[in-house]
Amino acid sequence: MAVSQKMNNSKLLSVIVPAYKQEQTIEEDLKNIDRVLAEGLKGSKYEIICVVDGILDTTYQRAKRVKSPRIKVLAYENNQGKGYAVRYGFAHSKGDVVSFLDAGMDISPKGMMMLMAHMEWYNADIVVGSKRHPVSKVNYPFIRHVLSIGYHALAKVLFGLYLTDTQSGIKVFRRKVVQVILPRLLVKRYAMDIEMLAVANHLGYKRIYEAPIEVKFNKKTSAISWKTAIDMAIDTLAVFYRLRILRYYEDKNRDHWIVDPKLKILLARSPGAS
Repeated sequence: MAVSQKMNNSKLLSVIVPAYKQEQTIEEDLKNIDRVLAEGLKGSKYEIICVVDGILDTTYQRAKRVKSPRIKVLAYENNQGKGYAVRYGFAHSKGDVVSFLDAGMDISPKGMMMLMAHMEWYNADIVVGSKRHPVSKVNYPFIRHVLSIGYHALAKVLFGLYLTDTQSGIKVFRRKVVQVILPRLLVKRYAMDIEMLAVANHLGYKRIYEAPIEVKFNKKTSAISWKTAIDMAIDTLAVFYRLRILRYYEDKNRDHWIVDPKLKILLARSPGAS
């Protein structure tokens, strides 16, 4: 599905691809994303920023083999977690619309065009890919489905987010939203998605919509353990505590925001920074 010509001509799309130990697939992943975007966006401007989350294998070297003027590959020495990798990519991005898409291709990159179209149709601040959207094509285990329902019921109660899926690895944000939320974010791993959405919603960016996606579950890369589920719940409660009790994310507490020094420098230089 191609987005409208109006959007194509006026917007630069940045796609952040966080990658952790993806040496077996990263070359094909990046080539596939580039090809799908080139076909779906019909000549519009986009950049793909692959962030290798720790140089632990040959993922970085293999990603660098992909030769495209639209692909940039970044890396840092130690593993920090997906949340940090996405923020690192956001800070390096230049797009009017900024997104992220998980490596591994469990989620089809074709969904990016659907999310972009929803952003235009609804004048959305954020569009979230949802596995539970009625027209999504999804194949994933029953236990993950049950955990997903429970988690999003919790998100609704804690944060007032009326979404069916906050955790899918594909989301699109307007630049103005990224600029406001990025210096405030802390979660590096399990609850990074819910922190982004809860903080944006709390700060007034309430036009958050869901769009259908296509998911092919990979048992090897997408399995979730009970330990991960517990860690995610703990991280989520920590976001609630900072948001509702400490009021950490509010402007009046700017002096207390904890920003990684590398990200702080990048944020100061990024488009639209104040």
